[in-house]
Amino acid sequence: MKSLRKSVLLSVVLLVVTTFFSLGARTRQLPAPPREPQQGTAAPAQPQTPTPVAQQQQPPTIRVPVTQVIVPVTVKDRSGNLVPDLNKGDFRIFEDNVEQKIAYFSADPVPLSLVLLIDNDLKRSDAREVMQSLDAMVAGLSASDEVYVCRFDQYFHEGRGFTSDQDKLLTQLKRTRLDQEPSAGPSSSTITDSPSINGHSATSDAPRTPETTMIIKTQSTKALDDAVYAAAQLLKDRDPERRRRKIILLVSDGMNNPKVNTNKYDTVIKELLRYDIAVYGVGVGSAVINRRFERLAKYAHDSGGDVYYGLKREDIEEFYSRVTEEARNQYTLAYTPTGTDRSADYHSIEVRVKRPGLTILTRGGYYTGLAR
Repeated sequence: MKSLRKSVLLSVVLLVVTTFFSLGARTRQLPAPPREPQQGTAAPAQPQTPTPVAQQQQPPTIRVPVTQVIVPVTVKDRSGNLVPDLNKGDFRIFEDNVEQKIAYFSADPVPLSLVLLIDNDLKRSDAREVMQSLDAMVAGLSASDEVYVCRFDQYFHEGRGFTSDQDKLLTQLKRTRLDQEPSAGPSSSTITDSPSINGHSATSDAPRTPETTMIIKTQSTKALDDAVYAAAQLLKDRDPERRRRKIILLVSDGMNNPKVNTNKYDTVIKELLRYDIAVYGVGVGSAVINRRFERLAKYAHDSGGDVYYGLKREDIEEFYSRVTEEARNQYTLAYTPTGTDRSADYHSIEVRVKRPGLTILTRGGYYTGLAR
């Protein structure tokens, strides 16, 4: 009996001892609690739950402004011929009267993006000369040029789009017909051929007859400003990489009625300068006589283009080639503005050449920012 009790007691003791050592082993396997970092050491990085993509802060959009200003420049001698032998050192350029460093210079020809904008409200004789001249337009183009043929009177008549195919362009030009009757409303042609300035005879101060009174009351219905604005819309995004020269070739007598225009001159010229578009004019009809008072010269001079005047088909045909040659063979200058007020909306440009006796044609300035 005593032997049995000893055996049971021994078994209980062994069980207690085994359980004690088992619990101690499990206790030693538990991870140690984190310790406070010692002074001068970094706390160990704690794992973090990733932030959902939708909640992560997106990186800010970086917009790099285009700071380089490109300036096409035409240089002519006293006879009106292009001067092709100038180099970078012959030019000086100023912005807001501050001289700029010319960062880029080229005298290489460039292809053209051209809107041919034809007056659809000319006198019958002038319309006939223009229509007969249009085929010659193709002769002055290169294979890399592109042309968009449009017409205008009181409204803008958009053509069939840009084309570089000279055969297709020639077909379009042959099919172009200009209205040879006055447009609806007040006539754009006068009863006599006597020119008038601000409603007064430019040739005499004789008493007005009923016929001359009708001339004074007659006023053009043409919206030339709106037409140039519409042509600029076709060109403004045409060459985002700035590898072409963007021009409007305006064939017109220059007559314009501000009352029928939606866009004022100042609005249109801003649009031209913002998008580096130059206007070249071929003045026909009354523009030859009233060249100091018509719109062609103003648009051409303010946008860095040029203007020619002629009455006959032969002259008009020659002017097409002169315009395309002149526009294609301009010098190209570029600079990054320094020392001027970059918060200003408009900046003036002046280009000078060291060689005396030369005429310089370029735009008078540029507008910054987006078009309004």
